[in-house]
Amino acid sequence: MYLSRHRAAGGARWALDGHYLPQDFTLERLLEVHSTDVQGFLEGQAPGEAAGDPSLPPVEPGHEVWASGVTYLQSREARELESTDADAYERIYDAERPELFFKALGWRVVGHGDRVRVRQDSRWNVPEPELVLVVNSGMEVVGYTAGNDVSSRDIEGENPLYLPQAKVYDGSCSLGPGIVLSDPDAMRDLSISMSIRRGDARVFGDEIDTSQMKRLPEELAAYLGKELAFPGGAFLMTGTGIVPEDDFTLEPGDLVRISVGDLVLGNEVA
Repeated sequence: MYLSRHRAAGGARWALDGHYLPQDFTLERLLEVHSTDVQGFLEGQAPGEAAGDPSLPPVEPGHEVWASGVTYLQSREARELESTDADAYERIYDAERPELFFKALGWRVVGHGDRVRVRQDSRWNVPEPELVLVVNSGMEVVGYTAGNDVSSRDIEGENPLYLPQAKVYDGSCSLGPGIVLSDPDAMRDLSISMSIRRGDARVFGDEIDTSQMKRLPEELAAYLGKELAFPGGAFLMTGTGIVPEDDFTLEPGDLVRISVGDLVLGNEVA
């Protein structure tokens, strides 16, 4: 089952497998439902006409997007190289407790075909392709989408305490194009790839799969919900295993294409 969010005449509207759901359907209502009841809830929604309008990011304005760090060996090694406190990343990679941080509110998220941004006070910026978990109010993983956790490597590398500034700013988070509803078992070996084009040239490309994640999706979701309530659900980025070379930085006009499973998320850099 596939959920997408569209710009319609009456405002934003959700669709199920390409057909509009009732106008009053919200993702927050769906994410109040136990994972075993999601299919039945959607089957009771009576999908209507085909949805052909431009897509919006598959998140509602009040949703929170959180992120996980250093969940792949490649990410740990990259952070150690860039940082003045490399030991911190080695310790968190091996620690019981994962690194979790706030990324964006839903109204700040951009979708497929929209523009992401780099900070104007940063000189080293990269996209980070990620599997993004969709979790319900009970912190059960009920689906996933693709995400781009745009980051300023020089700012975080200067001091780990600058991480919020390196990660949280206008245009730093894209999600989409839609949500694949599935259980965590379907996410254990998903292919993730990223390519970056600059003009007519492909300047970067790589791929990995989620089997190389150090932590399971359920583990990350459980830690996020230990002392935080999400009555209408939340989104959780699971970290990146694809890191461009140290001499690479994003430039305006670059086209970033991220694939997670069958999902394709494309954004131009503003």
